[in-house]
Amino acid sequence: MPTSMDSSKLILLLSFYLSTTIHVLKNLLSRLTTLHRTPLLVNLLEIFLSLYFWWCGLSPCTVDLDDRQTTMHFWCSAHRMSKKPYLVLIHGYGGNSKGQFWTQVGPLSQSFNLFIPDLLFFGKSHTLSPQRSDVFQATCIVEGLKKLGVDKYSIYAISYGGYVGYRMAEIGGDGVEKVVIVSTGIGCTDEQKFEQLRKIGRNPLELLLPEKPQDLRGLMNLSIYKFNPFKWVPDFFLQQFIDVMCNDYRKEKSELAEHLLFRKADSNLPVLTQETLIIWGDKDKVFPLSFAHHLQRHLGPKSKLEIIKDTGHAANIESPGALNNFITAFILGK
Repeated sequence: MPTSMDSSKLILLLSFYLSTTIHVLKNLLSRLTTLHRTPLLVNLLEIFLSLYFWWCGLSPCTVDLDDRQTTMHFWCSAHRMSKKPYLVLIHGYGGNSKGQFWTQVGPLSQSFNLFIPDLLFFGKSHTLSPQRSDVFQATCIVEGLKKLGVDKYSIYAISYGGYVGYRMAEIGGDGVEKVVIVSTGIGCTDEQKFEQLRKIGRNPLELLLPEKPQDLRGLMNLSIYKFNPFKWVPDFFLQQFIDVMCNDYRKEKSELAEHLLFRKADSNLPVLTQETLIIWGDKDKVFPLSFAHHLQRHLGPKSKLEIIKDTGHAANIESPGALNNFITAFILGK
């Protein structure tokens, strides 16, 4: 005969699976009802990624800030495990949290309670505020995490997300335990930045906010060193992706990029107090490896640099296994 404790555990388990199933079906229905307004293939991909995140134990939630002027959307560990540390993943400029971390949420969810925000104007996060700085992005995420009851956590941030993650570590203070920065140009000088823009040889806004499939292919060629999975994707699907992912909040996204690209370098960039792991692909053509060494010198002895061979800027796509191993070993202290 099962004990009352066994029965209550069974009821909780059934309740979890029932609530998860209801949320998944609601998500599917909401997506399916908009198929006539948005491209079919991109919608199906979004549904698949949402289901995969659910399968990895994550659920979506939103938090309102600034008297409802700002809404932050997160994917959160549905059932937090006390033995697992908290890890916040901050995505880059090229997409939302689902699109950039689908290769990593499965393995990382085995070791961490994950919290993954959509940056403002990406995915389902947005604001009425005119602020477009990485500091404002960081402040919103830190405040959102507090509202979700997350006060102590580590950060893994990649590319544009690295600028935001760095500021989160500064703002969060003792609440941020460790920091992982991947392929981020923070700390570079104006001379380094403009020399790199000259090497790219195109207006970076045309690549960051593509309007045509060839622009998106140019961004992928710049970001990926090894096999590029987008090489075989037909133009009509890339155009659908652009229409859905890039045209929403295009003006605001452009303002975010302009703030990042054309502002003066911060001559008073703080040295983080947290232990920091810097990870870089040795073939990065967006932020070359010299930027990684420059950042490590700035951070000093509490930082460590790991280089992934034969990997470009998009290490999360090209070398997710190596990246996951470095992140897990560093944060768990192995």
